[in-house]
Amino acid sequence: MSTSNRLRTFISDRDWRIWFGLVVTFVWIGGGLWFVVGTVAANPDQQMTLGVIGNFLEGAFAPLAFLWLVLGLFMQQRELSNNTEMLRRTSEQSEKQTQAIAATEMNARQESFFKIAESVKHQLGGISGMLFASGLGPVGSERYNRDEISEMFRWSANGDWEIFARQFLSMDFLEEGGLQSLLYETDIRRRHTRNFRRTFERLIELARGCDVDGIIVDSMKQSAFGLLYQRTSDYMPDDFDPAGRSSGADQSGTSPSSSSISS
Repeated sequence: MSTSNRLRTFISDRDWRIWFGLVVTFVWIGGGLWFVVGTVAANPDQQMTLGVIGNFLEGAFAPLAFLWLVLGLFMQQRELSNNTEMLRRTSEQSEKQTQAIAATEMNARQESFFKIAESVKHQLGGISGMLFASGLGPVGSERYNRDEISEMFRWSANGDWEIFARQFLSMDFLEEGGLQSLLYETDIRRRHTRNFRRTFERLIELARGCDVDGIIVDSMKQSAFGLLYQRTSDYMPDDFDPAGRSSGADQSGTSPSSSSISS
């Protein structure tokens, strides 16, 4: 960089108030010197005592001191304004970084949830399959034989975990006494239903922790598992405890009567 460019950069980087103060200062000092020289030339015999010189300097430099005081206040206000603007920008950047970190954390939590949900859906498929086989298989009403039940379990093992839940939702069970009978009539079915409800509720609770807009929870509630969970809630007997603690007829080890099943 040439000398002229350096000088131009040095000048442009300085506040115009500084240059204004310097110009006024030099003009004032130059005027003061001209006044002193003219006064001495006009009266060469006058004595310049220290008191006279002090009074002169006090009067001569007082305006300059006031000028630089005012300029300093203006420059200080500018610096404060610049610092305030810098703080505002820093605050905005911090807020953006916080939002980015929160979004990254939420994405990580959602990814973890979907991985866990795959395993839980597999578990729900097995529970609903055992409940389906208990009520409609060879040990139940025998509507499906062992080969048909085994075929459904193979579909479930291949990834169609909601196959049994869809069967519960798409069929009528008048011959078996209704859906509530298939869900709660025997101790085994009640245990399977309780296990299904508890597992699905825990999955929903986990989804709420990583679902800002409620989209994940709504989609789960509208799935076959979610609709079956709602059916289990609609037909839940008064003495049924989904938390897993036995109550009512469960404590005595006998099956609840049809009168204890709420429709």
